[in-house]
Amino acid sequence: MTSEFAVELRDVVKRFVTPEGNEIAAVDHVTMQIKNGEFFSMLGSSGCGKTTSLRMIAGFEWTTEGEVYIEGNPMGHTPPFQRKVNTVFQSYALFQHMTVFQNIAFGLEMEGAKEDEIKQRVGRALEMVQLTGMERRKPKQLSGGQQQRVAVARALVKTPDVLLLDEPLGALDLKLRKEMQLELKALQQQLGITFIYVTHDQEEALTMSDRIAVMSNGRVQQIGTPVEIYERPSNKFVADFIGESNFLDGQIKSLSKDEAQVFIPALNTELRGIPISQGLVKGEDVVVSIRPEKIRITEKNAKNDNFFKAKVTNTVYIGADTHVYTESQGVKIKVLEQNHISRLDTSSFYTVGQEVGLVLMPENTLVLKKV
Repeated sequence: MTSEFAVELRDVVKRFVTPEGNEIAAVDHVTMQIKNGEFFSMLGSSGCGKTTSLRMIAGFEWTTEGEVYIEGNPMGHTPPFQRKVNTVFQSYALFQHMTVFQNIAFGLEMEGAKEDEIKQRVGRALEMVQLTGMERRKPKQLSGGQQQRVAVARALVKTPDVLLLDEPLGALDLKLRKEMQLELKALQQQLGITFIYVTHDQEEALTMSDRIAVMSNGRVQQIGTPVEIYERPSNKFVADFIGESNFLDGQIKSLSKDEAQVFIPALNTELRGIPISQGLVKGEDVVVSIRPEKIRITEKNAKNDNFFKAKVTNTVYIGADTHVYTESQGVKIKVLEQNHISRLDTSSFYTVGQEVGLVLMPENTLVLKKV
């Protein structure tokens, strides 16, 4: 019976000994369940444990504690070549002296596949990545994007159940990286196999993933869809790491399942918001989070619990949006306004020193634990 999950990490720990003789946990009790046919991303900054987790799935590293399962089978010390996974690295690791065809065929030749089978499978892999007709070129005769496709084709030609991608777009320029994000996502949907993708680029993860695991200090902070991660971050770290957020320290004055009333000492006011983090209690010190694009600016007094006055300290016009920096009683709050109307009149924009009102809609105001 086929497992519901392509890959599982069950309470996995990976410890390393430093040159000084100290022991560190690069991966600290991580549990993940990655579904068949899912585009799953591990997102975090350098040293968060995402690449080590990927290497344990691939078999390049073994767990210190816990277990990795592939299609329901425990991997233990199973070597990489006996696992139905393949890896695409950031460096691509292409053989420069070989042609595109030879690079892609290399793994099949090592397995002893017949010549006719190799031609057929390499041809199909080239078609998948839209490189048909380039079989005789060497890697140095290809663009960065084309080299990246060769690396993907080389991994796909062995028909893995799971494709592991370790920051494969990191070496590309911004425009090409964005194009390749869409191409990789389309390819994954076309093939229907599981992609596990490691990146430090939050926009990349949001663009491509069905679900994302946000990691920090070897631990998983939150797993969810891109919408869940962005709109309902489970704690301050996730809210701060994904996109931009304004944070206000406060204390819970009243609490129900759907609403929390939080006193903000710096503003000497109370704000209503949605309690997001698990285990919040009345009287707890918390942080209120709100995205810059969720704040409304008004020049009139609003009949709203979440209204207070502020002064504009700076504005930055960046084409599609204007970033408005404000301050209220020493508290700095950033607001992002989309430029819906084409206009040249500078007086139609906010000016430094102008007094405005800020409205934080309760449904966009999130109450989070301070971790």
